[in-house]
Amino acid sequence: MIELLSDPNAWAALLSLTALEIVLGIDNVIFLSIVSGKLPVEQQKNARRIGLALALIMRIGLLMLITWIQQLEHPFIQIGGFGLSWRDVILIGGGLFLLYKGTTEIHHTMEGHEEGPHTSVKRAAFSAVIFQIVVLDVVFSLDSVLTAVAMAPGMIEVMILAVVISMGVMLFAAEPTARFVNKHPTVKMLALSFLILVGATLVADGFHYHIERAFIYAAIAFSVGVEALNLIAAARRKRKAEGSDGEGV
Repeated sequence: MIELLSDPNAWAALLSLTALEIVLGIDNVIFLSIVSGKLPVEQQKNARRIGLALALIMRIGLLMLITWIQQLEHPFIQIGGFGLSWRDVILIGGGLFLLYKGTTEIHHTMEGHEEGPHTSVKRAAFSAVIFQIVVLDVVFSLDSVLTAVAMAPGMIEVMILAVVISMGVMLFAAEPTARFVNKHPTVKMLALSFLILVGATLVADGFHYHIERAFIYAAIAFSVGVEALNLIAAARRKRKAEGSDGEGV
């Protein structure tokens, strides 16, 4: 470990891995924000913290079992020229879960099921929300760990440190992200669309059709930029309307 502190390659790997983990963690934070929003307000913060803590524990645990993780990439069923591995099964299952979750949440939002006199009855159970978070943590953690190993082979200490730093950043960003997503319905709809996009990408990866993540995040960044302009324009219109009302009075 001491030798790594004086190794410039280790520092470069740490910076690269930390940035990568933060980018890959965007999916996790968005999912946490949306799923925890189904809980009563007083439970939402605890759900997000528990979710991120579970993600941290899982990623460190998977890094410690890296030899076993790499074996998950070996096919256990061969169908023609297609080899199905346990990694493929996990990615396909996680992707389908995201597609289902994103679609049903959009349906509930559009149909207005979250509003009305019986909203409290429809609140999700804390244990059910944590279960959903754990399921997605497994998928995101597996993807993150395999990517980290490919970038910094043999640097287990660096990988663990990068995971810890990135989780600290996500913990800091989780609360403002959740408040922002839940405050703006259009942003929530956009975030749900992101989940569907990521779900489709995971399913494609599971069937060995790789979609470059840079394209996915570029599309997400473009959509976020457009929505940011829409929110700024809406805020200006609101201020102008309030100013006009004040002058009229």
